Amino acid sequence: MNQLHQTARVGLFFLLGLALTWVTFETLSGGKLFRPEGYALVAGFESLKELKEGDEVRMAGVKIGVIEKTRLAGRRAEAVLRIDAGTKIASDATASIIMAGLIGTNYVGLDLGSATAAPLAPGSEIRTKVTPDINAIMTELSALGQKLEGALGTFGTSVNGDGKNPGLFQKLDQMVTTNSVRIDATMANLQAITGKLNRGEGTLGKLINDPTLHDELVAAVGEIQSTATQAKSFVADAQGILAQVKSGKGALGALVYDEAAAQDLKAAVANLRAVSDKLAKGEGTLGKLLHDDTLFTSAQSTLRKADRALDGMGDSGPISAVGIVATSLF
Repeated sequence: MNQLHQTARVGLFFLLGLALTWVTFETLSGGKLFRPEGYALVAGFESLKELKEGDEVRMAGVKIGVIEKTRLAGRRAEAVLRIDAGTKIASDATASIIMAGLIGTNYVGLDLGSATAAPLAPGSEIRTKVTPDINAIMTELSALGQKLEGALGTFGTSVNGDGKNPGLFQKLDQMVTTNSVRIDATMANLQAITGKLNRGEGTLGKLINDPTLHDELVAAVGEIQSTATQAKSFVADAQGILAQVKSGKGALGALVYDEAAAQDLKAAVANLRAVSDKLAKGEGTLGKLLHDDTLFTSAQSTLRKADRALDGMGDSGPISAVGIVATSLF
């Protein structure tokens, strides 16, 4: 009975050892003992950044394979990716080396690519992109810190001086000490000016202290605003008139844009010029009246005859008077 228990214990420890061995192998081999081999893809980088065999390959955060091996290929390093069978990688997908935390291991991350792209064939090379390395970032931060420290040191030297040359504060102190008399005089002048302003002396003092000037200034500003409003109204009216003229409305618009009206105006001006020319030449009845003195002389003679006839009528009757007038005139 004791031997049977001892045999069972040995068998149990043996099975437990096998289980531990299997778990260890699965962990170290990337868990590919009982899974299909899948297919390989090649990813080339300038540096693998501590990437090693067995590290994970993830797509959208999901593990889809492992790093099968790493190698040098000329001027670059290559990582052979073992992708799980049934997982398709788009031909326009890109691979990058990503650090899983500050103390975690690196892994290769793939993006999904486009849905319409054809899948990569086994053995193909996938596109890669360079991601910032934590070591490079720390180096750049260190260099930036050194530059900042140098800049702060230069600033401190400029402010406080270096023992040989005075700094900004020393220069300011020296300038104030040298020009203390002028500064005192300037301050006294400022006090005198402010005193005059407070007492209402001078134009500016009156503007500040005299409410009448303030009211007049406000009234002037109001008049200026009113004038500006009227000017705006005038401009608006002028714009309206111009708009009507441009649209051909009104007499002026018709003269500017109506061809027939323009032609009529030209004809009227031509006729008026022809009439004035005839009057100037003495043509026609009105022209003769303006230029021929005989008509004026005849009219004066007729008026004198009529005047004498009226004087000679005397006490004659109406019929005799008409006869006398006719005889005198003709």
